Amino acid sequence: MNASVGLPGGLTGKAVGEITRLIRERELGPGDRLPSESALARDLAVSRTVVREAFRSLAAVRILELSAGRRATVAPIDHGAVSLILEHGVHTDQISIQQIYDVRRTIESRIAALAALRRREDEAEEIAREAAAMRASTDEPEKLLTHDLAFHRRLAQASRNPVFALLVGAFEGIIAQTWPIGWKARTAAKDREAMIVNHEEIAAAVLEGDPERAVRGMERHFDDSVRALISAGVT
Repeated sequence: MNASVGLPGGLTGKAVGEITRLIRERELGPGDRLPSESALARDLAVSRTVVREAFRSLAAVRILELSAGRRATVAPIDHGAVSLILEHGVHTDQISIQQIYDVRRTIESRIAALAALRRREDEAEEIAREAAAMRASTDEPEKLLTHDLAFHRRLAQASRNPVFALLVGAFEGIIAQTWPIGWKARTAAKDREAMIVNHEEIAAAVLEGDPERAVRGMERHFDDSVRALISAGVT
């Protein structure tokens, strides 16, 4: 796999490739420091300016962390770069909201199943608390959104798959923009109640270790959410 795909070409691109190769070969992990700019420039036979640009490119996609006066370090995985790509795709009409929700439905149904199978007791209880907090916040949409996002984030963490957690985090920016539209589209009290109940049922299924019930709850949740967005004219 070429780690420099999508990054600059020329000398900077080659430096990016060499730096990512060094990270792999030395088995560097989050927080580990890289060699200094001058050492890398000497080893790669390029200028410090080229190394500095390579560092900036890798920091932009959250592979490195840069701090003034300190050596570059390996960054923990972060959803920021994926989130930017998705939001750019939506805002430039290359990806539709319906397509985003279709992918979310597929991914989060699997997350719900794995969370029911793999969660620790304290994680299941925290998921249930977020669902309860949603119910307590029905008159405060901003607070309700915060707990809704946390609910899905906790499920992803409980799935024990960091890729799922990464993707759920990447969707949060788009969700924060579309969620208020879907909530307002649920004008009937029964529709808003159904949304809360779906989350409570998913939480209960995870707590009881029932993956099939968790999947059914998640699929129902997304089907209802898509219908709400369609009724609001979001495609």
